[in-house]
Amino acid sequence: MLVLRWRLWLLPEGREVKAMSRKFVLFLAMLVGGLTMGSGAPASRGSTPEAKLSPDLHRSRLQPPPRYLVRLRVPVSSDQWASAVPRGAKIHGGLLSGQLLLVDSQGVDLRQWVANEWVDYITPDREISASLDYTTAAVAAQYAAQLGLTGKGVGVAIIDSGISPHPDLGKADGKGSRIVYSESFVEGKPSVLDEFGHGTHVAGIVAGNGLRSRTPQGQFPFQGMAPEAQLINLRVLDENGRGYDSWVIRAIERAIELKDKFNIRVINLSLGRPVWESYVDDPLCQAVEKAWKAGIVVVVAAGNGGRDNSAGNYGYGTIYSPGNDPYVITVGAVNTRRTFPLVDDSVTSYSSKGPTRIDLFVKPDLVAPGNGIVSLEASPSTLLKWFPQNEVMAQTYFKLSGTSMATPVVSGAVALLLQQDPKLTPDQVKARLMKTAYKDLVPFATVVDPETGQSFFIQHDIFTVGAGYLNIPAALASSERANGDARSPRAVMDPSTGKVYLVVAPGSVWDTSAVWGSSAVWGSRVLLATSSTLGSAELWAGSGVWGSSSSVVWDQGAVWGTSTGSVSDTGAVWGTSAVWGSFKLLATGDGF
Repeated sequence: MLVLRWRLWLLPEGREVKAMSRKFVLFLAMLVGGLTMGSGAPASRGSTPEAKLSPDLHRSRLQPPPRYLVRLRVPVSSDQWASAVPRGAKIHGGLLSGQLLLVDSQGVDLRQWVANEWVDYITPDREISASLDYTTAAVAAQYAAQLGLTGKGVGVAIIDSGISPHPDLGKADGKGSRIVYSESFVEGKPSVLDEFGHGTHVAGIVAGNGLRSRTPQGQFPFQGMAPEAQLINLRVLDENGRGYDSWVIRAIERAIELKDKFNIRVINLSLGRPVWESYVDDPLCQAVEKAWKAGIVVVVAAGNGGRDNSAGNYGYGTIYSPGNDPYVITVGAVNTRRTFPLVDDSVTSYSSKGPTRIDLFVKPDLVAPGNGIVSLEASPSTLLKWFPQNEVMAQTYFKLSGTSMATPVVSGAVALLLQQDPKLTPDQVKARLMKTAYKDLVPFATVVDPETGQSFFIQHDIFTVGAGYLNIPAALASSERANGDARSPRAVMDPSTGKVYLVVAPGSVWDTSAVWGSSAVWGSRVLLATSSTLGSAELWAGSGVWGSSSSVVWDQGAVWGTSTGSVSDTGAVWGTSAVWGSFKLLATGDGF
């Protein structure tokens, strides 16, 4: 059986790490050799029937998955399914307004399906598995409380392993719960309770009121970001933290259906799986885009692949789906080191890095606290059984780490913004959070795993921190309203010069005015290859880190594709120094 798992972006324990600035030669040139794409729109799949199959289906002919997700060229109603697909197919249901069919693989001859003119693309129904003491202080969430902002009236859909009842999720007057709707999409599991222990923890980071952590001084150290937000509990993961694409898609569609009833303005997805195709073909990406365009801000975990060097890429190119979608807000994790100042904070060693596989979007978009986060405990639960040492207060609070934990920090911040200004669109929210993000993280850090003694070198570049560190006071103080969409830009290498550029989508926020230019969002030293760090020749020379003409990894035909399209320069809209900060990609002066 083909096993393609979703991953909940968590690590079982908060790990102490030690940071220090140092010169770090980044072998970014060794990024996954399989990343290929031109600078424009993703290449067409071609006219051959084989092109209708996802890459992982080509690899799994002898072990077909239990079910397929079949995308049709146009949406069809259920009474048209029989004429749109080969005879004998067992269809479990339609998704995405009837354009995506969930089909049993038993007895299916893929040759007939790919030859069918109705069929556009086929993927497996991929298996998924699961990926605040100092947290609120690090992003200055208390500032929102001083303004009277608590997320009240804003609905946040938690698409996860369920949410178990907890005193910290009650209403301010103590009468009733702020979980206003619950539904399970886990087949054979009608319970909406959190048997795994992940969804409750995530919900607490978004909206826990800290009631059980109240101190004699009247403080609430384990309070979440938006303590009066209402929660929509959409369960998609079983007791072992596993599920399928189709379950997640159905939950997203339910959130869209319930949007007006519960004022659902935010979806939190602290989960993900490997990227197998361009976002334009990925059914999960299509689902999150549908929610985004319906007016819901979708916040997604970047993934925990930052330590993965199996492809010699030092964790670059490891963003997971649907965090690879250019519309959504993709979040990486920061270690606060349990201190309030930001000066010693650094991105965690496990936080996945961009660019995205195949499409080369600049991700993550933001980073937020995600290491050693104390939040709500679901008891009993599988995670509690696996990691009893992580319990902070019996049957009350539990500690976890991962981009799973950083994601709800941003979701809670979005709820605060939308309470303050309900008319903000998803694109305006994303643009404002990115532009106002804190950008003065140290350029380099060394982190040490206290358990193994293994060292990891971190470079705070554009593929590691995106536009910077979530800054709630700055976001709430801003009154700028961006025009256009906020799709993340692509990183493209010009093969004639060997320089890397950001390519923004025409009509996007970054392409509309000098106020929102790239120097305002990503910072002035986006690529980091100055003489004081790596040296311009060292990073950009054809025979240096980037390889010779015979062994180019980041040149045309490899990561960057065969064409560059139009590139944005230093003076482009949004300006790199304001959005992505001053340390980001490391480029020579004439490169950006």
